[in-house]
Amino acid sequence: MTRKPRLDAAKTITDLFIAKLEAGTKPWVRPWAGSANRPLRHNGVAYTGINTLYLWAIADACGFESPYWMTCKQANDLGAPIRKGERSAISVYSSMGRGIATDRVTGETTATSFRFMRAYSVFNANQIDGLPAHFYNRVNTPVVTPTEKRRHVKAFFDAIPVTIEYRGTSASYAPGPDRIVMPLAHLFKSPDHFASVKLHEIGHWSGAKHRLNRSFGKRYGDDAYAAEELVAEILSGLAGAELGLPAELLDNHASYLDHWLRIMRADKTAIIKAASKAEQALQFLKSFGNQPEIADVPLAA
Repeated sequence: MTRKPRLDAAKTITDLFIAKLEAGTKPWVRPWAGSANRPLRHNGVAYTGINTLYLWAIADACGFESPYWMTCKQANDLGAPIRKGERSAISVYSSMGRGIATDRVTGETTATSFRFMRAYSVFNANQIDGLPAHFYNRVNTPVVTPTEKRRHVKAFFDAIPVTIEYRGTSASYAPGPDRIVMPLAHLFKSPDHFASVKLHEIGHWSGAKHRLNRSFGKRYGDDAYAAEELVAEILSGLAGAELGLPAELLDNHASYLDHWLRIMRADKTAIIKAASKAEQALQFLKSFGNQPEIADVPLAA
């Protein structure tokens, strides 16, 4: 009997993201109303990190409208069978484990830690018959007026203790003086363009040594800066969706596309790490406004 090859979850996720990027689509942005909605577990708890991005991509490709995902066992426990022939997606869980290492020469033992990742097969509610009605209802983002949206965006930014100088014609974050430089708002095409660029630069600000201490070491070499840009891009996609910023405005750094593809081809876990760091940054920025965090299992750092 031939044993079925073990699923390589990281490669499966990375291959999909590479295909999306090669086709000119960024998997971390969604172009329609209601895009702020996170994929949900069967109990209503939202996914975060790479699970959000991957399940968004699968749902978009398959036309699933329900935000709910669950394992075969969870569906069976609800008395709802998965339709024959339906294909599963994957959800990943990554955490730290502890062990003991023994020196072969001295016999001395030391405590060690290691990171591990597990994958679970999940199905969308639209692939399952007999679930309670609420599992099939698409959760729509409440309609807000332009004034309400501007107020919400302003409140998000105002709560963050960042130093911004408004001058010049380009936007950047300078780690040394720890400040952002932004052109004046009226120089942008719209308030949304202005907010989108500010969001991206504040994403970089969040990674400073005395904040989240985000860095990409020697293994990334010349691509370390591009890896940081990838984190800021994913953060912009996630936060931009919540703030109601149009997805097309988040496409400010397309020049990094080749770098991102090279990083992903060289390291199948790179996109998972970047999504985890982007999620960490988003929750960090939201914490200044005392906005509730989305509960989730820890993903790879």
